[in-house]
Amino acid sequence: MNTEFNLNKEKLPRHLAIIMDGNGRWAKKNGFLRTIGHENGVKTVRTIVEACTELGLDYLTLYAFSTENWNRPKFEVQMLMKLLVKSLKKELKTFTKNNIRLNAIGNLNNLPSEVRKELTEVLEKTKENTKLTLTLALNYGSREELVSATKELCNKVKNNIISIEDIDDSIINNHLYTKMMPDVDLVIRTSGEQRISNFLLWQIAYAELYFTEVLWPDFTKDHLMEALQNYQDRERRFGKTSEQLK
Repeated sequence: MNTEFNLNKEKLPRHLAIIMDGNGRWAKKNGFLRTIGHENGVKTVRTIVEACTELGLDYLTLYAFSTENWNRPKFEVQMLMKLLVKSLKKELKTFTKNNIRLNAIGNLNNLPSEVRKELTEVLEKTKENTKLTLTLALNYGSREELVSATKELCNKVKNNIISIEDIDDSIINNHLYTKMMPDVDLVIRTSGEQRISNFLLWQIAYAELYFTEVLWPDFTKDHLMEALQNYQDRERRFGKTSEQLK
């Protein structure tokens, strides 16, 4: 793809979220085991993270492992966890070099101990970095996140810490995993599937959605630029009319 892009740096999404789909299908299509598809998917992550850093995006959130992914074959889940540990160890130098802060959201306590140990180390070593905040959604499910937030709010009401009347959008935001992040501006999903799959349901209320047939291991910087160009060509009204925006 040799398309010319004319992106306006002032109109880039502040928060980009990506559902990285198609590793298994890429492997099957090319006659490989699914594990090879996931390994090539990690290479794409590196490419896209570097591209987002170069463009100056503030936040990039990647759907790395959902609460539903535990239902996959045991061998594949074990391989994904080992690949995650390996990638964290390998990419720490890149994060440091490019001033990238790693963040993680989800039910992290239920991840294998080796994953938690490596993740905690990288989170700690990159916490002062200021360029791009790269968030991995790990053992993440948006419904579980909302249930957890609801329970916490109910407990605070019960203990007279807050009143029911206090609860608004801002209060709910402050009880989500993403409380330190802005809402998502653009969601990209690869592989041709056109659904959200329990990903950041609250945070994408006004996000633009972009679906592409490209399988994640084949997703390049040019494909990212194409998605960003499409985003900039849209009119984001947030409930207003076109005339009100002029």
